[in-house]
Amino acid sequence: MPAAPSTPAIPTFKAEEKVLCFHGPMLYEAKVLEVKLGVEKKDPPEYKVHYKGWKNTWDEFVPQDRLRKMTPENLELQKSLKEQARPSQSGKASKSTPDKKAQQNTSNKAGSEDFTAAPPTARGQKRTREMEMEKEDDFLRRNEIKLHLPDTLKAVLVDDWEYITKNQQLVPLPRNPTVTQILEAYRDATPKRRDGSAESDIFDEVISGLKLYFDRSLGNILLYRFERQQLLDIKKEFPDKEPSEIYGAEHLLRLFVSMPELLAHTNMDQQSVNKLREHLDEFIRFLSKNQEAFFLTTYESASNKYIELSKGT
Repeated sequence: MPAAPSTPAIPTFKAEEKVLCFHGPMLYEAKVLEVKLGVEKKDPPEYKVHYKGWKNTWDEFVPQDRLRKMTPENLELQKSLKEQARPSQSGKASKSTPDKKAQQNTSNKAGSEDFTAAPPTARGQKRTREMEMEKEDDFLRRNEIKLHLPDTLKAVLVDDWEYITKNQQLVPLPRNPTVTQILEAYRDATPKRRDGSAESDIFDEVISGLKLYFDRSLGNILLYRFERQQLLDIKKEFPDKEPSEIYGAEHLLRLFVSMPELLAHTNMDQQSVNKLREHLDEFIRFLSKNQEAFFLTTYESASNKYIELSKGT
């Protein structure tokens, strides 16, 4: 008897639906523009989204696990994540961790939406779009952070992309040194600051913030699709470890590509932004100086079994 045909994956979200979407460690309001079904029937669909208040250049296809329904529970989760990321008046990053309710709600996909506002007139729509574009430009310029990546590290990013997306290779995990170890090495290599001083406190906050951003961003924005299965596998092997205790410099460097965009959506004042940029530039120079010690020059080839499994993630 011939095998029954596989049932195609049913999209959880539909075009024009208003949703919440993870971008880095934060949830943003977005709208589904397009639903793209997988090449194979078993492949999960992907969704092209537009982030509310962002330029169209930020539109992107995202996997289903980055989307959440617009429910009261998920709106509360969005608020909770925003509160955790908001720096104090002194410009320091929050040290708070997600509460249990927020952690439980990250996997909640149930719910519905209720948008009853009447559509504006055509003229009103044009003016509204113009105002939104002005707000987007002002917002992104407000906390814009430009980080300088040396050409040698840019070359690392290019090689990293080719190894994974073209050669179907992977960074062997766990790495040595890990992100946590690299951050501690940077702490040890940096001239000591007087304990209790503002400079010492800010330095410690930057180190803690980098670790926090990495742990929350890895699964959402720092991995190529081919690496998702590896994350699932390594979580099973090391269930009690954070990504920063498993991954290394290769993935940490990717964070600095996304960092300007992530920080543009915080409420930091310009003085805090300038101070943070100085610290991040110093850390990037530290990575560059220790490139041979921190970065791999060859990756491992994925097995045929892994390649097959990765098509379903």
